[in-house]
Amino acid sequence: MIISYFLAYWVIPKFLFTKKYITFVIAVLASTYIICAFSRILMVHVAEPIFRIAPFDQEPIIEILTDWKKLVRGYFFTIYSVVSLFLLTKMSLERVREQSLNKEKISTELKMLKAQLNPHFLFNTLNNIYSLSIINSPKTSESIGKLSEILDYVLYRCDQKYVPLSGEITLLENYIALEKLRYDERLEVSFTHRVEANAKIAPLILLSIVENAFKHGAGEDSGSPKITINLTQKENVISFTVFNTTAIQQQQTSKNTIGLENIHKQLALVYPTSHTINIDQQESSFEVTITLNTTS
Repeated sequence: MIISYFLAYWVIPKFLFTKKYITFVIAVLASTYIICAFSRILMVHVAEPIFRIAPFDQEPIIEILTDWKKLVRGYFFTIYSVVSLFLLTKMSLERVREQSLNKEKISTELKMLKAQLNPHFLFNTLNNIYSLSIINSPKTSESIGKLSEILDYVLYRCDQKYVPLSGEITLLENYIALEKLRYDERLEVSFTHRVEANAKIAPLILLSIVENAFKHGAGEDSGSPKITINLTQKENVISFTVFNTTAIQQQQTSKNTIGLENIHKQLALVYPTSHTINIDQQESSFEVTITLNTTS
């Protein structure tokens, strides 16, 4: 067990993990020789005098130290069978612990990202609904219903890693309907979707992109802003494109790019090797396209 701890907690971390391979091999061979020789010395000069009846011949220590073949045959495989079992068990436990910690970390990060639904959207929507209620608008009850559906979806139905794509489409439709309350007829919004099957997708990723378009597109364009949203799903590939016009002076600050930090983090966590994201920034427009492979 001494050599097991020595290798597991000193030699491997200090030399193998730091890629000092030659030093690692020398340390393993040297420690193996010392342990085998020490075990043989204990057997011959400590254990045998206790349990054997004198007189009997004993190997001199010098002979024990120089007869490496006997050390290998008699002790190497016995010692390293125990060492190998110890190292395998330790590495397996550490692997399980590492996976558990990574899973917990990813889950925590995703929850934090999902919780970043723009509070200004909720504040503005409630103000708009209040204004509609004052004039007894027939849109009041419908708006309250849409906001209730959004909150129910975000708070209670997004606790899974993947959700049905149909739920995300409904969420976007409700979100767009409520955002349009903030603007008059000057805002033009188009949302088209062509879906072959109800695939699974990480929740709120699409909403983050749409929210960014409203915030930095319509919200900062005093002219006639336009937002075009297109979602397609064919076989295992989901493609989502959001185009919005922008105020020309806005391009100097690149706020649109900054606003996509959340979506970059979510994609890196959930689709680390199975997504692409393209950004096309022009003088007066901004377009984001993401592609997700749902089979990976």
